[in-house]
Amino acid sequence: MSNDLPLFLADLKAVLDHGFDLIVKSVRARTAPMHTPVVSTIGHDGRPRSRVVVLRAFEPESRVLRFHTDVRSEKYHELAADPRIAVLFYDPAEKIQLRVEGHATLHRDDEVGDAAWGSSQAMSKLCYATEPGPGHEIDHRDDFYLPRDRAEAEAGRAHFAAVTIVIDELDFLWLGSEGNRRAVYRFNPQQTDARWCVP
Repeated sequence: MSNDLPLFLADLKAVLDHGFDLIVKSVRARTAPMHTPVVSTIGHDGRPRSRVVVLRAFEPESRVLRFHTDVRSEKYHELAADPRIAVLFYDPAEKIQLRVEGHATLHRDDEVGDAAWGSSQAMSKLCYATEPGPGHEIDHRDDFYLPRDRAEAEAGRAHFAAVTIVIDELDFLWLGSEGNRRAVYRFNPQQTDARWCVP
């Protein structure tokens, strides 16, 4: 391996640790590129549907990601019908792409949902109090109500859900002048299947 390659490319464990570390740091760093990954679900018509979300939590030991959504949104209903989900992270400064596949669990009226709502900022809560719900057709650009009073924020709880994703597979790609490097990880209950792949 070239001496010009980053140290984290030394072995498969170091690569995975570095990828997970980037996600962990992105949870609270609002300006970090991986703070707003793209998630893809399977639409009711069988086609993939993608959108940007805000990463709210990541537990590397259990490989669980979390973001929040409105229960009136298409992605909530798509995940209720089919929990398969993909997440795409990219950091241009690090030149690292992470492709994640997993299964989502919806948390609407449970401890996870309550804790996620409780830890959300008032400004975030206001979005869930918007009427009508996301995706609803309107006649004019401004034909919806977005509360401005933080006292109204709690009304959004009825429309709020946390989404957790258990990572089943992670595809790590580093882009470099020395030649790209790629590693793929499949997580099984007994072991992790890790291997280098041609980029």
